[in-house]
Amino acid sequence: MATTADIPRLEMLQVADMVAREKSIEREEVLEAMEQAIQKAGRAKYGLEHDIRAEIDRKTGEIRLLRYMQVADPVENENVQVSVAEAQRRNPEAQVGDFLTDELPPIDFGRVAAQTAKQVITQRMRESERKRQYEEFKDRVGEIVSGVVKRVDYGNVTVDLQRAEGVIRRDESIPRESLRVNDRVRAYIFDVREEPRGPQIFLSRSHPQFMAKLFTQEVPEIYDGIIEIKAVARDPGSRAKIAVLSHDSSIDPIGACVGMRGSRVQAVVQELQGEKVDIIPWSPEPANFIVNALAPAEVSKVLMDEEKNKAEVVVPDDQLSLAIGRRGQNVKLASQLTGWEIDIMTEAEESERRQKETRERTELFKEALDVDDVIAHLLVAEGYATVEDISESAVEDLTTVEGFDEDIATELQRRAREYIEKRDAELADKLAELGMDEAVRSIEGLTLPMLVALGEKGVKTLDDLGDLASDELREIVGESTLDASAANAIIMKAREHWFPAEEAAGEAAKA
Repeated sequence: MATTADIPRLEMLQVADMVAREKSIEREEVLEAMEQAIQKAGRAKYGLEHDIRAEIDRKTGEIRLLRYMQVADPVENENVQVSVAEAQRRNPEAQVGDFLTDELPPIDFGRVAAQTAKQVITQRMRESERKRQYEEFKDRVGEIVSGVVKRVDYGNVTVDLQRAEGVIRRDESIPRESLRVNDRVRAYIFDVREEPRGPQIFLSRSHPQFMAKLFTQEVPEIYDGIIEIKAVARDPGSRAKIAVLSHDSSIDPIGACVGMRGSRVQAVVQELQGEKVDIIPWSPEPANFIVNALAPAEVSKVLMDEEKNKAEVVVPDDQLSLAIGRRGQNVKLASQLTGWEIDIMTEAEESERRQKETRERTELFKEALDVDDVIAHLLVAEGYATVEDISESAVEDLTTVEGFDEDIATELQRRAREYIEKRDAELADKLAELGMDEAVRSIEGLTLPMLVALGEKGVKTLDDLGDLASDELREIVGESTLDASAANAIIMKAREHWFPAEEAAGEAAKA
């Protein structure tokens, strides 16, 4: 039966070196694991209540088993503590808090002790390897890696990356792609997390940046920074759009990405299982960028609403289906690519809508300001949309309307303000009849007409308002008067009393 003294000293260091090389971890970590294993065996022999530690000399490989006793006053545990008087008999300079050590005889490594030591070393090696994997891959988020499919479980694919394992979850796979064991696969590292079971490396083949990185590998001009990928949008396995910009006027970014006879783009398409890729020139002008993004459809006009980050795009009647795409795919990808909410309409629809808006605004001005068709039409043609627009305009601005002098402008403003005062008084009376909670009326962003509309639908308290979804709120008050972000802000304000103050900010972020 072997003892720690019987183990050749240099062989101990050679084993540590060999394990360190095989597992790609530090030699010191291997030796620390060996010390811990010997220490565990020592405690099993001499008593778990004792503070027994093992030391391996890093140069000679000599193993020492030591019992540690701490100098204490008073002594509370005789197994690990020694009195000051006893300690000073052995070492006159000993003080409270110091440690005294006694060397113990070498221990016999029986079958059970050897098995325990092996388990300890194996566990420490596994922990060290996990730590190394995490440290190696946490800085590689955003890279493409290549590996071999190790197993497939219910659509989740485990990939052997040689020095670690990665997972492609079902929702990060390309739809209808069938990966089998031993297939070689490339994927994008989009997240690395340190978890109790070890580092989790999450891979994706459906991530938009996977396609961007593939183009970087295939197109030297992108790798060199001459061409820049400004935006990417994907419907994985079906279609994608990528916006590119050239920093060298002599290089065509589209041609460079396509390559000779389409070789470069085809290499990307093949990796993406036949996904159709539209390469689009990026433009700093949002309207131009939206026109480019909707290719191959032709665009007649783009109307921008920067406050709502919304664009209305007018296309010829015969281009409508092309602009929208199958299942709305083309407009959805264009919206993702540009970051703008895009509504598509035909020229006929736009003309009809404009005529309807003109009629409605004309009738509003005729009734509210008590004017004839001519004056109402002139106001609409000049861009005035509401009575508030006229009330808040400067007299000088109104006099620029054809045929308006200062007297007419002043009179129109007076009538507009009288109309608003009368309307608001009626709405306030209506709110009182409806029994609208004062807390709801004080929420910023809700106008009197909105409050009346809510009251008529039975939304009268903060709880009623907080129970609504943003789409429901917009439907009640009129989608044209409230955008999605403003609706979310109003609903979260109504919900504030549901949560402690410190949670309110977190809830607002989730909305």
